[in-house]
Amino acid sequence: MEIGSASGRPESKRARFRRLLAQDAVTVAPGVFDGISTRLVEQAGFDVGYATGAGAAASMLGLPDLGMMGLADIADHVGRLAASTSMPLFCDADTGYGSIGSVIRTVELYEAAGVAGLHLEDQSFPKRCGHFPGKQVVQAEEFERLLKAALSARSDPDFVIAARTDARGPLGLDEAISRANRYADAGADLLFVEAPLSVEDFEAIGARVQAPKVANMISNSVTPVLTHQELTDLGFALAIYPIVALGPAAVAMQEALVHLAEDGHDRASMHGWSSIDLGTTMGLAEWSERIAEFEAR
Repeated sequence: MEIGSASGRPESKRARFRRLLAQDAVTVAPGVFDGISTRLVEQAGFDVGYATGAGAAASMLGLPDLGMMGLADIADHVGRLAASTSMPLFCDADTGYGSIGSVIRTVELYEAAGVAGLHLEDQSFPKRCGHFPGKQVVQAEEFERLLKAALSARSDPDFVIAARTDARGPLGLDEAISRANRYADAGADLLFVEAPLSVEDFEAIGARVQAPKVANMISNSVTPVLTHQELTDLGFALAIYPIVALGPAAVAMQEALVHLAEDGHDRASMHGWSSIDLGTTMGLAEWSERIAEFEAR
């Protein structure tokens, strides 16, 4: 979907995403993992959604984020999410799912899926969630080759490709910052130093990575959560919140099932919400009107 721009010409989701990244304040991208969460994020007024890989593994496969999703799985998933919203979607693409050829194919499929951009990481296989222990990374030279292949594969210059380094844990902050700057020199649009361990880490990344940056905000994890103003002041262009919707949804589902098992009904957990409310949230009125237009002919 396209919307009007200041010039009066249509603005694509990708062009809009790039414009948001260029603004002075950090852009906030809540995590989405299915159609409901995507619609709710957009209805809450956010400009960008983040298609989380951990959320995809959990919601689609019922599995932890240990690199068990394949390219076909995730490309279909992000395409469905993109089709459900007018927001630009920034998406997790793990390590690119294999060889250089797989990385090229990843970019092609994500572009075809209609998303606004993706991030690739320098973890070795099998990859792990960025906030799990035990991560390992490939040589910087190896990832740089993959990154350059990804950059060469895009057909739309507005498609954003971010380079993520997971070197902070296994190799230390200095190496992570060095890699981020190296990947920036290779042409990455955004730089993503995963899993800073302190506010001082964030300050060093903000000062020493001379390119637009991504911050990954996950409460109750290894990285401190900074305010939007703090991230803006440190020069971060994008803040992603991968499980801001998934975590509370899982807790609410657990509580609802306990109520059902103990009380024999779901009234306590529904808070007055009904199937009509669900339909309204999913666009029932709009879809009914579109269908009725042709049924009446």
